[in-house]
Amino acid sequence: MTEDTDGATLLEEVERFHRRFNVFPHESAYVAVALWDAHAHLLECFDSTPRLAFLSPEPGSGKSRALEIVETLVPHPMVAVNASAAALFRAVSGLEGRPTILFDEIDTVFGPKAGDNEELRGFLNAGHRRTGVTYRCVAEGDTQKVVAFPSYCAVAVAGLGSLPDTILTRSVIIRMRRRARNEKAEPFRARIHETEGHQLRDRLAQWADTVREQVAQTWPTMPEEVTDRPADVWEPLIAVADAAGGDWPKRAREACVELVNAAKANDKGSTGIRLLCDLRDHVFNGIDRLPTVAILDRLLALDDAPWADMGGKPLNARGLSKMLREYMTADNTPIVARNIKTGGGVLKGFYACDLHDAWERYCPPPPENPLLPLPPLPPSSES
Repeated sequence: MTEDTDGATLLEEVERFHRRFNVFPHESAYVAVALWDAHAHLLECFDSTPRLAFLSPEPGSGKSRALEIVETLVPHPMVAVNASAAALFRAVSGLEGRPTILFDEIDTVFGPKAGDNEELRGFLNAGHRRTGVTYRCVAEGDTQKVVAFPSYCAVAVAGLGSLPDTILTRSVIIRMRRRARNEKAEPFRARIHETEGHQLRDRLAQWADTVREQVAQTWPTMPEEVTDRPADVWEPLIAVADAAGGDWPKRAREACVELVNAAKANDKGSTGIRLLCDLRDHVFNGIDRLPTVAILDRLLALDDAPWADMGGKPLNARGLSKMLREYMTADNTPIVARNIKTGGGVLKGFYACDLHDAWERYCPPPPENPLLPLPPLPPSSES
């Protein structure tokens, strides 16, 4: 096998290229991004493609530079800043070759001041799966014909803040941060370094041709603790690592576990799961029942939580009840407020025993001092 088709060596060179210009928050990020670059050359071998998301709370964290380096390494890069959904799905279904879409400043599309972008969100969601299509009416003379436009393509995004849950859960998430004084990166000079990146890109394409059949006909063994949607997201990257060989299969699985766990800890899946986790870890924390007013006081006091600003207003009793009603108790009934007897009378509130099943199903393990299962309260405690 020549160097040009030695997958392990080639991926190491891709990783080194990123390390020259990007300072990622941890080692697993370099592994994930190098594998993502390579997977874009093998897209037709997979049932789905993960989105690659470079996110940070503040500007100047290296997100755009990371996307710029990815651009030199992937097939048919299409830089899309504020591109319309119509432009994107027509580009993906065109004859010039399926593009790899690179969407910088994604917060201008999905941020709090971005307005309604359901059409673009729908395109990004549909394009995650090989079978994804976008339906549009196309004029044929005096009539309108429904046409299915293929949406399947690799997408990398960069932006401030977070993303809608439907996109976030389909993404490999790299939480960028500003470089420390002792962290150095080589300046990226496009006129010089683009050529180096393109040479690596062409070698990735050549290597992909040698392993295409192997990758298409095998399904990788995923880490035992990675299941469901995270497994779907990471399966293409693990498959690339297995095809490359060397120490990449081991490194890929370690990176998979680390980044999946980090995503659970940072994003907690959705606002609803964030609420469940905060109730378990910061509100109840061993208490068997609390009035709604006390729950809200504790939630609103959490400095790093969203509850004080839910669409411009703090979370209230109605909003809390609406969110919790989406989850079930162990008896398969919605979680609802119940009466709690206090020294001053009866108040509406919630019982830990009603929440415990949802905590077990949806929340990652607590960082320390995990809660023990709480016994059900006797019916006589209600009025």
